[in-house]
Amino acid sequence: MSASNESFFKTVLIAVSLCLVCSVLVTSSAVILKDKQKSNALLDKKRNVLIAANLYKEGIDIEQAFASIDQQFVDLKSGQLVELENAVSYDQRKAAKNIETSHKPQKDIARIGRQANIASIYLVKGEQGIESIILPVHGKGLFSTMYGFLAIKSDKKTVIGLKFYEQGETPGLGGEVENPKWLALWQDKQLFDDKGNLALELVKGSAQNQYQIDALSGATMTTRGLQNMIDFWLGEEGFGPFLSQLQTNQLVKKAGA
Repeated sequence: MSASNESFFKTVLIAVSLCLVCSVLVTSSAVILKDKQKSNALLDKKRNVLIAANLYKEGIDIEQAFASIDQQFVDLKSGQLVELENAVSYDQRKAAKNIETSHKPQKDIARIGRQANIASIYLVKGEQGIESIILPVHGKGLFSTMYGFLAIKSDKKTVIGLKFYEQGETPGLGGEVENPKWLALWQDKQLFDDKGNLALELVKGSAQNQYQIDALSGATMTTRGLQNMIDFWLGEEGFGPFLSQLQTNQLVKKAGA
């Protein structure tokens, strides 16, 4: 065998060996860090829930602050609270992709495709019972599906806050859904009128009353997506049945136990 061939095979052997070593290292790192990544993801979700509920302050102990929040699960069709065997690991987004644990909405105005049968909600408990309710919401904007949390007071109609944790809208336009100044406009707005009809609307120009919020400037499609998202999740195919039952105090005792 010539020296050149021997050198070539050595080079190939070294390259293959390096690839194998790198593969082992990457795989090992992924396995080792998997639990840490899950822990960080859960912590980030708790932080976003706290932000929506206006309970987050920079530097706070998130786990300690979250202790007053009770995660529950709602059957969206019946509006009833249910118990899950896999409550700790339940992932609503994954459930929405599984045909056995999801369904297609009859009127998919939020353009979500499939909807999980069971939704996670978060109840903030105080000395007087339930103080606020945090609902997961999502819907299609212009370029992306926007995921967030909507927090409302125990009267079931007054907004505490809205927080998006994932979206891919146009920076400076639709991406302003994450702008704290715009999100602050939601606070104390009314979702339903005195007759119980969904009344919140995003309007061009300046909001004129407690049911109106300024639309995102230059982001017509994202704004429309936001309106459809709110209409869907607070309607009959979303959390409407749950809120209706909660309004009659049928669930407060169970949820606050």
